[in-house]
Amino acid sequence: MAEKDKTNKGSMTVAEAGRKGGETVRDERGREFYEEIGKKGGETVKAERGREFYEEIGKKGGETVKAERGASFYEEIGKKGGEAVKAERGAPFYEEIGKKGGQKVRELIEEGKRAARTPAPKTEGEGE
Repeated sequence: MAEKDKTNKGSMTVAEAGRKGGETVRDERGREFYEEIGKKGGETVKAERGREFYEEIGKKGGETVKAERGASFYEEIGKKGGEAVKAERGAPFYEEIGKKGGQKVRELIEEGKRAARTPAPKTEGEGE
C-alpha cells in the first residue's frame, strides 16, 4: 500500500494541470492577454464562418436557456441590467436615448409622408 501511495504522490488530473497552467499564465500575462487572444479568435471565426454562425449559435443558446430556466429568467436579467445601467449612468441617459429614438421615429414618419406625396416614376410599358 505504501508503494501505491508513492506512485500517486504529486500526480494531478488533466483538469488540475490545466487550471494550474491557466493561473500561471494569468499571473504572468494578465487579463489583457486573454482579451487579445479572444478577440483574435473571434475575428478568425467570423472571417471563416460569417455572421450567420454567431446568429445561429446565439439562437440555439437562447433557446436552451429558455427551456432550462423559463421566459421569466430573461425578465429578471433584463430588469437587473436596466437597474445597473440606471445606477451607472443615471436618469439623464434614458432621457437622451429616448429623445434620440423619438427624433428617429419623427424622421421616418416624415420620410414616409414625403414618399407618399411624390408620385412613383413610370416604368416602360406603364400607362400605354
